[in-house]
Amino acid sequence: MGVIQSARRFITQTYPPTSKFEPQRDIPDLAGKVIIVTGGNTGIGRETIKALLLKNAKVYMASRSRPKAEAAINDLKQQTGKEALFLELDLANLDKVRKAADEFMRKEPVLHILFNSGGVMFPPVEQLTDDGYDLQFGTNCLGHAHFTLSLMPALIDGAKASPDGKARVVNTSSFVVYYNSQPLIKWNTLRDDPARTALGTRSLYAQSKYGVVGFSNELARRYAEHGIVSNAANPGSIRTDLQRHLPSFARTIIYTLFSKPAPMGALTQLYAATSPETANATGKWFVPWAREWPHSDQTRDPEVESKLWDWIQEQRKGH
Repeated sequence: MGVIQSARRFITQTYPPTSKFEPQRDIPDLAGKVIIVTGGNTGIGRETIKALLLKNAKVYMASRSRPKAEAAINDLKQQTGKEALFLELDLANLDKVRKAADEFMRKEPVLHILFNSGGVMFPPVEQLTDDGYDLQFGTNCLGHAHFTLSLMPALIDGAKASPDGKARVVNTSSFVVYYNSQPLIKWNTLRDDPARTALGTRSLYAQSKYGVVGFSNELARRYAEHGIVSNAANPGSIRTDLQRHLPSFARTIIYTLFSKPAPMGALTQLYAATSPETANATGKWFVPWAREWPHSDQTRDPEVESKLWDWIQEQRKGH
């Protein structure tokens, strides 16, 4: 892609036009819908839950920390009059991911919408998941993929129970996919290896966010016949706790020049997950604010995505 095209993409996704989608006006009534939002106790996930509660959905806040989740649930109840439900989920531990999915399916026969919204950004490079994967890829991509596939029986039944025959999965990625270098996945960096350390935490983050899109695309291809709608979203540059590992001067620059408040970050994924306009959109890429954007070589590669799918399935064995 040329410099002019890259600049245009940066400008239109970092400083997007005013959203034509307004949650309280445009999200239909969600009474009877069962929804999970990962990472829902803070940031974009929390704002997503707030909007869903206001539209009468039954929402599970899937988070690692019960105290933080319960505090967020209480605060949201004061704001909305509705109460989200806590689901303990540690995306950095594959056994605990399976446990969370099983716990949910013991409580609920169906799942209509899944927001894979949690994540980690720029942790110290030496940090790994409990299973020995790079923390960012293991959490952002593998953990969410395992959670989604473990919940597939409930999602398929959710599609069957929906009037439009669809259950939706929205996978939160980032604009940084455009900074992910070739090859799109460096397979020897997914576990602890000198190559992973050499790549560095910022490049590992960009790679993990491509992994999110890659999984989303392949999920769309493989489960379309079951009514599963899977899309990836760039929420925009948003002020949240996700930037806590950045140096303070970098946070100040980002917050001042680029970032928007957390409620804005929920717009695009809410649009992809709830709008009647997007019910048949699958394998797509949504960008700020609430717009479908064409895939590029950095957000779609069927060959890599098929290989990623096989890799994910291999890692899930025994979990």
